[in-house]
Amino acid sequence: MRRARNPAATVLVLAVLVGCSGPGSDSGGADGSSSDGGVVAEPAPAGPGALPTVPGESDPDRQVVQTATASVAVDDPAEAAQQVSELVESAGGRVDQRTERAGAADDGGDGAAADLVVRVPSDELTGVLADLEGIGDVEDVSVSRSDVTATAVDLDARISALRTSAARLQALMDGAATTEALLAAEAALSDRQEQLESLQSQRALLADQVELSTLTVHLAPSGVAPAGGPDGFLDGLGTGWRALVTVLGAAVVAVGVLLPWLLVAALLTAAVLVPVRRRALRRTPVEAPVETPAGVSSSG
Repeated sequence: MRRARNPAATVLVLAVLVGCSGPGSDSGGADGSSSDGGVVAEPAPAGPGALPTVPGESDPDRQVVQTATASVAVDDPAEAAQQVSELVESAGGRVDQRTERAGAADDGGDGAAADLVVRVPSDELTGVLADLEGIGDVEDVSVSRSDVTATAVDLDARISALRTSAARLQALMDGAATTEALLAAEAALSDRQEQLESLQSQRALLADQVELSTLTVHLAPSGVAPAGGPDGFLDGLGTGWRALVTVLGAAVVAVGVLLPWLLVAALLTAAVLVPVRRRALRRTPVEAPVETPAGVSSSG
């Protein structure tokens, strides 16, 4: 009987020890302290090269902001702008800005152009730039990339720290013993929440820039005027006539601008010179003619 009671006692002691060392006995409070007043050790921070865990992503890739510009020569800028808009929307993007300028009718549409600022998914940017070849002749393309991973890591860390601080302040408010302590915790919590909202806005903007690349497209007509000048006699005659009309028109405009000034200058000149001329005439003595006697030579 004595040997039978010893195993039972041993099992009872082990059960008590396991129950005391279970998860419920050392669970910490909201402020990170254990139930017996000790401080619970927090996980060691990640190294400089490690990325924080983003919700929904266990191993996030490098975060890059892409911007691009393209100049395309087209026949009709307005029609091409519509095609670019449809191309971007079909790729899952959007048009943020669209500007169209109509050219002068007498110049054959010279001066017409269109400019668009569009946002396309980052993984679709290369394909959209390639598809611009189907709209016109791509004359110039520029793509720049900026790695913002460090900025994203810093924002995520600060947001996490502010969330933890806000949770602790909320716990202090719930257990505040005096009105002064409650007001102080409430003011600190309001400040933390304001900072948290600001950082969350910055993080959302950065995430949008990473997700959607910005593409600026300039559309201009091609072949508006021959590069080598007029092609024949009639084209040369028409070009010379238009040049003559332009010069004559400019001369008429110049005369119209100068005519009032010329009239004022003439009036001022007359007002000054006429009195001077009259004074000069009055001061000049009039010489009387000398009579010579008959038979006497004037030479003496």
